[in-house]
Amino acid sequence: MLEKLAEIEAKYIDLSEQVNDPDVIANQTEWQKRMKEYSDLTPIIENYRQYKKIEQEIQDNLELLNEKLEEDMKELVKQELSENKQNIEQLKKELTLLLLPKDPNDHKNVIVEIRGGAGGDEAALFAGDLFRMYSRYAERRHWKTEIMNSNESDLGGFKEISFMIQGQGAYSRLKYESGVHRVQRIPSTESSGRIHTSTVTVAVLPEAEEVDVNLNMNDVRIDVFRSSGNGGQCVNTTDSAVRVTHIPTGIVVSCQNEKSQIKNKAQALKVLYARLYEMEQAKHDAEISADRRSQVGTGDRSERIRTYNFPQGRVTDHRVSLTLHRLDGVLDGDLDEIMNTLITTDQAKKLQMS
Repeated sequence: MLEKLAEIEAKYIDLSEQVNDPDVIANQTEWQKRMKEYSDLTPIIENYRQYKKIEQEIQDNLELLNEKLEEDMKELVKQELSENKQNIEQLKKELTLLLLPKDPNDHKNVIVEIRGGAGGDEAALFAGDLFRMYSRYAERRHWKTEIMNSNESDLGGFKEISFMIQGQGAYSRLKYESGVHRVQRIPSTESSGRIHTSTVTVAVLPEAEEVDVNLNMNDVRIDVFRSSGNGGQCVNTTDSAVRVTHIPTGIVVSCQNEKSQIKNKAQALKVLYARLYEMEQAKHDAEISADRRSQVGTGDRSERIRTYNFPQGRVTDHRVSLTLHRLDGVLDGDLDEIMNTLITTDQAKKLQMS
C-alpha cells in the first residue's frame, strides 16, 4: 500500500504543477479535468502525509526509549508512542478505504423515477410518500429538487413521478435506493381494517452529460401533445407536452410539467441521456459481474430492498438486515442511518475483494 501511495504522491505533485501552468489554465476544459483529479487525490495525500509524520514520530519515540531517561520522561514517551501507534492504525484504515476504486458517478446529480407497482391507488399514494421522503432528505442536505414529470392518481399520490436532485455527492448516497419498496398498512378506503401490501419501484440514475452518451438525434422521434393534469394556466390548452422516443432501444420519455415546450423537451432529453447511460453501465457491469454481485444491491429494479410497516412503525432494509422502529422519521427524510449502513457495508465487501 505504501508503495502505491508514494506513486500517488508523485502524481499529485505533478498535477499541482500542471494546474498552475498558464498553458493548462488557458484551456479551461483541460484545466477543470486536471483540477478535479487533483481535488480527488487531496484527501488521500493529506492522510498519507499525516501517516508519514506519525511514522517518523514513532521512530523518534523508539530512539528516545533506547536512551537513558528519567522515569517520568520515559513514561511520557511511552504514552506518546502508544497514542501514535493508535493514530497510525486509524490512518491505515482510512487510507485503505480511500484507495478503494471510486464510482465515477458518485459526484453527479441524480434523476429519480418512482412508479406505483402492485396495489393500485394505495401504491400511488405510497409513491407520493416516497417522493416527499426523498424531497425532505434533499432539504436536510441542502440539495435542490426539481420535478421533471409527474402523473397524479385520482386519490392523490403519483402513478409515476420523475425528478432531479442536484447536489454534491447526491448519487453517492442515493444510488442504493434503486429497487422495489414495499409498504404494509391499512388503506383509508379499507373498512375492515385489513392490512394491504403494495409496492413501488424506484430507479436512481446518474445525470448524464451529452459527452457521456453517443446519441444520434436522427434516432430520436419527438412528438408534442396537449398536457393533462389537474388544470392551471396553459395546461390542457397548448401542445406543450413532449414525448421523446429513442427508436433503436424503444425508450420513451414524456415530460409535461413545464408550460414551455422547449423546457419539456430539454427535460425529456435529460432523462433519455440518463437512461441510455444506465444501459451502457449495465453492459459494463455484466462484464464484471463478480464485482457487481459483491456490492450492496445490484440496482436491479426488480429487487425488493425495503419494507415500510405502518402498524408496527418500523422500516426494514433487507440487504443489510437493518430494522429501525421510527417509520415517521424515515418518511420525513431522516435516511442517514440507513444510507450510512449501506455505504459502510458496501465498503466492507469491497475490502474483502481487494
